[in-house]
Amino acid sequence: MLDAARLKILTEGAKYDVSCSSSGSARANRAGGLGNAAPAGICHSFTPDGRCISLLKILQSNRCAYNCLYCPNRADADVPRAAATPEEICELTVAFYKRNYIEGLFLSSAVDGSPDATMERMLETVIRLRKVYNFNGYIHLKGIPHADRLLAARAARYVDRMSYNVEFPSEASLKLLAPQKSKESVLLPMKQLALETQARKCEKAERAGGAGRAARAFLPAGQTTQMIVGASPETDGRILRLSEAMYRKFSLKRVYYSAYVPVVRHALLPERCTGLLREHRLYQADWLLRFYGFTAEEIAGDGENLPQDLDPKCAWALKNMHLFPVEINTAPAEMLLRVPGIGNLGAYKIVKARRWGALGYEDLAKMRIVLKRARHFITCGGKFFGSENGETVRTLLALDAREENYEQLSMFSSPETALSAGTGQL
Repeated sequence: MLDAARLKILTEGAKYDVSCSSSGSARANRAGGLGNAAPAGICHSFTPDGRCISLLKILQSNRCAYNCLYCPNRADADVPRAAATPEEICELTVAFYKRNYIEGLFLSSAVDGSPDATMERMLETVIRLRKVYNFNGYIHLKGIPHADRLLAARAARYVDRMSYNVEFPSEASLKLLAPQKSKESVLLPMKQLALETQARKCEKAERAGGAGRAARAFLPAGQTTQMIVGASPETDGRILRLSEAMYRKFSLKRVYYSAYVPVVRHALLPERCTGLLREHRLYQADWLLRFYGFTAEEIAGDGENLPQDLDPKCAWALKNMHLFPVEINTAPAEMLLRVPGIGNLGAYKIVKARRWGALGYEDLAKMRIVLKRARHFITCGGKFFGSENGETVRTLLALDAREENYEQLSMFSSPETALSAGTGQL
């Protein structure tokens, strides 16, 4: 049984990886099994500092052969070391699940010995959980760079999600700060898993038309990755271009951005924290990439950082004032999505409602459109109530942004706050 001292070391070492949200799976329970990863079977709980605690987040080992300068578990760090056997991880996961502490497992590891040996131990853990303990809950496995791709492909048959963390937007920074890793050691496994996922989908579609045995689920919740923001000199524009390329090539579910915190000190690393506002702006820009039809080039140039005083959508609109105002009763949905203050839910409501008659500003207010932002970029029946001066609009939007109260959601947040945060309205 895993003792308390080792448990503390292995969970403390895992807490810095943010790419672990439990979503997207549909692995239902089976007769005689334990746990359920269907959408209704996963619940989230967050601590005040933003850590998700619905998953058991743990390392298989923190004895690392690599010497990544930013990592508290790097080879030359003077920290307590510990490791857990596959059986110990399985027993702990099941025990915590039965006590309703967790709904799933996020398993990562330092490179203990060799990449292949480490990946084999993690693979043994997830296979034992599925086959010996009949655990049907959510499992997210962190891939090990340089490990044999066949090990990763086999693991993908048993887990719901896998992630290989890119860490830095450029190969130069990766070589400088994580010398044992390489661009290929991270991107090639991601590409291989994406290709195999697509192949399994085609196989499943073919079998659905015949009488053959159903294909086994292969990464039902897809892949994610993480980038550290601020530990290296790359701009937000460079970060967003890489994110855009990975979404397109690897069909990633999410790219997670982690503001750099100087957990360890080194001459090649910044001495100060990056700050959560830059991380927040990147998440807003990422939302525009995934759901609003923006490209990385539109949001930020390759050598540009996102403005701190405005959200990325407002910043884009101010740079493209020649495209505005748009008439709310005739503009296509794609253009409505680019209006500050109109989110994807708001655009849907507008398109649906205007079929029955012309809309006015009072109608938009009832739809909870943020008119104090949108009024500078729209007309309703030809009426315009905003400012035509770009500098004035920028000042008003910046003042509005300062008044916004960004806070960690709690169980008792208002419905309006929860809806805005949950749907990412911008």
